[in-house]
Amino acid sequence: MLTRLGVFGYMNIVKTLCTSTNRYLQGFASDNDIKKFIIENTEIVRKHNLTPEIHLRLFTPNCRFWHARPELWPFSDPFWAIYWPGGQALARYLLSNPGVSQGKRVLDLGCGCGASAIAAKFCGASHVVANDIDPAIATQLNCELNGLNPLPCDTENVISSEPEEYDLILLGDMFYEEALADSLHSWLNCCIQTHGTQVLIGDPGRAQFEGHSIRRLLRQEAQFELPKAVREENYGLTCSTVWRYLPEL
Repeated sequence: MLTRLGVFGYMNIVKTLCTSTNRYLQGFASDNDIKKFIIENTEIVRKHNLTPEIHLRLFTPNCRFWHARPELWPFSDPFWAIYWPGGQALARYLLSNPGVSQGKRVLDLGCGCGASAIAAKFCGASHVVANDIDPAIATQLNCELNGLNPLPCDTENVISSEPEEYDLILLGDMFYEEALADSLHSWLNCCIQTHGTQVLIGDPGRAQFEGHSIRRLLRQEAQFELPKAVREENYGLTCSTVWRYLPEL
């Protein structure tokens, strides 16, 4: 069970899935097949997290693949099916402070289930792009579930590209590997220097984040105590924080 594994065991399961044979797209004839699979193998979650206003299709203990061996999964990289605590804090912060994203061009980087992008759109962002290297259908389904038209989705690895002009970039739970953290630090700094972009980061206090050099360039905007169900799923994590990246610090 997830509660016995703890957060590190939880991440190891996901990483194991990421290294398994990537059959996510190969076994499906069309986007409609992928959509049907997601609908049949996820559960609509409306509570027991920081944003009951947002409805999401997620993996839960009631879903058959929650307990299946990794080699039996028909896809890899299931990050889109988990509502990670850093993303929860970001979405909660936006919903509680609508002026942060209202009227702005927003990029949700590594959007996963798309909750932060949905929150930004709820708050009146003028343009929201959901970016993730995973297929975008899960995010589009979650948009529909929340009464929104599907948001533009970008599946390119933008971290290695020239930054586009956004007013606000959101990153939830992205600092889980040192190499990725280094790349993000450099790319975000380029976005700020080029376009004056604001950057908000959501993280529950993972060691890779707390020990990275970017940590000293952040100002805390808000901190949220995680609900009991989220604490049980992420054993060892009790709260999640939203940080503003200020490289001039």
